[in-house]
Amino acid sequence: MTDIPVIRLRPKSKPQAIRHGFPWVFADEAVLDRRTRNLPAGGFALLEDPERRPMALVAVNPNSKIVARVMDADPQAVIDTEWLTVRLARALAMRQRLYGAPFYRLIHAEADGLPGLVIDRFGETAVMQPNAAWADVMAEQIADALVQVTGVSRVILNGQGRARGLEGLDERMEVLRGSAPDQPVPVQMNGATYLADVMGGQKTGLFFDQRPNHAFTQQLVKDARVLDVFSHVGGFGLAALAAGAKAATCVDGSAPALELAKGGAQAMGMADRLDLVQSDAFKAMERMAEEGQQFDVVICDPPAFAPSKPALEAGLRAYERVAKLAAPLVAPGGYLVLCSCSHAADLTQFRNVSARGIGRGGRRPVLIHTGQAGPDHPTLPQLAETGYLKALFFRLDG
Repeated sequence: MTDIPVIRLRPKSKPQAIRHGFPWVFADEAVLDRRTRNLPAGGFALLEDPERRPMALVAVNPNSKIVARVMDADPQAVIDTEWLTVRLARALAMRQRLYGAPFYRLIHAEADGLPGLVIDRFGETAVMQPNAAWADVMAEQIADALVQVTGVSRVILNGQGRARGLEGLDERMEVLRGSAPDQPVPVQMNGATYLADVMGGQKTGLFFDQRPNHAFTQQLVKDARVLDVFSHVGGFGLAALAAGAKAATCVDGSAPALELAKGGAQAMGMADRLDLVQSDAFKAMERMAEEGQQFDVVICDPPAFAPSKPALEAGLRAYERVAKLAAPLVAPGGYLVLCSCSHAADLTQFRNVSARGIGRGGRRPVLIHTGQAGPDHPTLPQLAETGYLKALFFRLDG
């Protein structure tokens, strides 16, 4: 890269945070003059501290609150296909140590050194979400590197979601390599079969992050009646059936998601033990309580109620309401699993509102386990947002 532009930190900023691994520069931390504001979104620049000392090579987006993302601590780095293959190969090597089959999150954005980029692998198919401008601009090079490193035959770009809007990026859905699949991709996890709709489903089509929490739940469900609320494609419900649950009920507002859950159960030969309820989850739980229904294990895995700090207060109230409504549905001595994928709500806040909600639901909880995302979703210690998923396992007495 020649004649690379420069972006400089303001005098009162804290360059030591960047030097110690924090990957973002916010707009109020950088000198944003007319020249800087005219830099192309997705281009690269040299980041300097207030004393004009080089710090890192960054990807720039003047349209975002995160005006710069650290790409490489070496200011002389060149971001090209070769650079991408090195990062991808490093990420792949770790996943291959962890998993015996090629179904996992391959790239978890900043934690894998590719800020704002998510890639999930479904065997021969890779689905990428370029949620930062640089990744959107370099989508073709990323696809080339993916094919080179992993050998996948299909690369899908799923450019949808809130994160892209924050970057000023338009929504897009494209097949970059190979052809669009004509049916959902079957995925084996924890003995269960899931169907991933990689073209029309939520996010990349399946949530790999709950894999270890599905596995822990499986220890609790032998011969149990299980309720999976906000089930999506049957994540916890199908895992429970695979582990010997007597029956599982999946509740979700999406008919297509429930159809995929049904298809997964059919592939497992367990469709007769799965009950599907298409409904607003809150209304369904209220109705079940009025009917006196109870289950041995209840799992609630809602969408992110607090995706940002402004939404935190309302989000915490929603999580408390989930716990309050779910608690009466748990049979005496049974188990309640409450999950949050909200970046803005930390573990302590989520645990507190969950316990309060259970108490308001007339039950006394004991916390037996706290889960998080699997190791294919690594956490960057300097960036709390990469450790977003929380799962609380309670036993309810009385």
